[in-house]
Amino acid sequence: MVVWERPEPPSRPALAPLSREKIVRAAIRLADADGLDAVSLRKIATALDVGPMRLYGYIDGKDELLDLMVDAAHVEIRPSGDGWREVLRSLAEAMRRAVQRHEWLADLLGGRPQLGPEALATAEAVMSALDDLGVDSVMPVVSAVNAYTIGAVRREIAERRADRATGMDEKRWQAELGPYMVRSFATGKLPALATVVQDAVHLDADETFRIGLDCLLDGIGARIAG
Repeated sequence: MVVWERPEPPSRPALAPLSREKIVRAAIRLADADGLDAVSLRKIATALDVGPMRLYGYIDGKDELLDLMVDAAHVEIRPSGDGWREVLRSLAEAMRRAVQRHEWLADLLGGRPQLGPEALATAEAVMSALDDLGVDSVMPVVSAVNAYTIGAVRREIAERRADRATGMDEKRWQAELGPYMVRSFATGKLPALATVVQDAVHLDADETFRIGLDCLLDGIGARIAG
């Protein structure tokens, strides 16, 4: 029986109150503060002032815990708006905001579909809003938006982590590697890249995400219209 359907053990008044929700909230607090490596059943038990073995009455291990954490995060990923374009845009933006709030989520999104109750509620909200696209088109369209969004946010998080690890923000990185790029372009072997780097408008992460999403949605719109 999957974790979302398995009954919790009966409460024991003599002990500190405990539930899956409390366990998951504690795990998310640890992950938000120090990443997934900081999440362990021992640390959660300490945070909740309970014995570690009590947690196994609620979850079988860390894999189930991670599934529960991702599902809890889906509460923050709900589409809104009218029409397929607004719904898909709001889905992508909500997912990105959730990852920005919970950096660890970038490591857990993707792969097999999430099947917890909150994830299913998100999927139902998306599918019901896109039913006019036709049953054969909905899944590929949503998968494309999810793939774009997950890829984009993972890159943003990777850059954020690199900045923390090296102590080098974008300006310092550009200052350090700028002379190397100038020498590379001076060889004349990279004319197209040189033109883009030197002449194109450099966008921030928000603008880059928005324009990339617009391109994807424009392509979806052209396919639907065709």
